[in-house]
Amino acid sequence: MAHGETSCGHDHHHHGVAGAALAAELAAAEARCVAADQRLTAPRRRVLEQLLEAGQPVKAYDLISTFGGEGPPAKPPTVYRALDFLEKQGFAHRIESLNAYVACRKEADGHAAAFLICDCCGATREIEPAASAEIIAAGAAAGYALTGVTIEAHGLCADCRGA
Repeated sequence: MAHGETSCGHDHHHHGVAGAALAAELAAAEARCVAADQRLTAPRRRVLEQLLEAGQPVKAYDLISTFGGEGPPAKPPTVYRALDFLEKQGFAHRIESLNAYVACRKEADGHAAAFLICDCCGATREIEPAASAEIIAAGAAAGYALTGVTIEAHGLCADCRGA
């Protein structure tokens, strides 16, 4: 399913960030990068801006095609390098089951992430998984030093269930 397409016949509303809220999110990201001695370069900032504006998971090829606005699309390596940086710095998550990326608006470094994904409209909500401490402890007991936990749960959101 391409960005913006739906598998059902009712309207869907996604809530991205815009205006002053978007500027505040980008300023906070810039501050986090400075504090971590990292650079939020123009391409990285643009990809983060696109993810925040979308308010839902976005496939890399959609980011590539809309990267330049009215101008030509970005070169794929530019966007993929930016996504890699954003993931490593905790600004974005890759949702494996959708092969898409979503902005992370949590500030905790290395936090566990769980996503509730609507199979109808694609709405995605990030929550803190209660089981993450147990998973990390089980990994440690098995000799693993886990660097992250991501859980993806699929179903129908309240709007689609009621439609």
